[in-house]
Amino acid sequence: MEKIHVYFMPGLAASSLIFERIELPKDQFEIHLLDWELPLVNETLTHYAERISKLVTEPNPVLIGVSFGGVLVQEMARFLKVRKLIIISSVKTNLEVPLRMKFAKSTKAYKLLPTSWLHNVELLAKYSFGDAIKKRLKLYEKYLSIRDKVYLDWAIEQMILWDRTEPDRNVVHIHGTLDEVFPVKNINDYIAVPGGTHIMILSKFRWMNENLPRIILE
Repeated sequence: MEKIHVYFMPGLAASSLIFERIELPKDQFEIHLLDWELPLVNETLTHYAERISKLVTEPNPVLIGVSFGGVLVQEMARFLKVRKLIIISSVKTNLEVPLRMKFAKSTKAYKLLPTSWLHNVELLAKYSFGDAIKKRLKLYEKYLSIRDKVYLDWAIEQMILWDRTEPDRNVVHIHGTLDEVFPVKNINDYIAVPGGTHIMILSKFRWMNENLPRIILE
């Protein structure tokens, strides 16, 4: 039986390590992990998506993107013939983003974000207090591996300024009911993961492993 090739794209600043607990039946699926590349000078999201889509070398693939990676795979689908397009903890249009992001867009407040702090996760961990904060910083250190300021400034701007207003009808949207980045009250037409937060690709991996094969094959 010919295997289905599944390409995973992580969220903003995250590495493909976020998929380390995702397992699909090996007799049916082959997993390919994509990672972020540095954007070119003044590169548009469309051009970046076209560039990354060239890394998808298998025909008729399944694209799965998390958060901003979900936005990217929707743009990549313009350049590829895909079997299935799945987004997790993401949005289908700019109408689904929360009010604070719309405010950031209208005021250009996103340009004031101190993205350089991500360079200093280790320093933050050193001076942080409390086990919960240290544990979270450990997670950041492990999974948020893309700390280049040029990339971060570019990625945040692309997310905030994303101009899609009509959803791609082929998108399958999986969303956690407790997502704090993209609150579920703004999201339409999705498969709900009860108790899922924005990082449910890590925390709800058992749900993913149990349900993704069926969702892909449906």
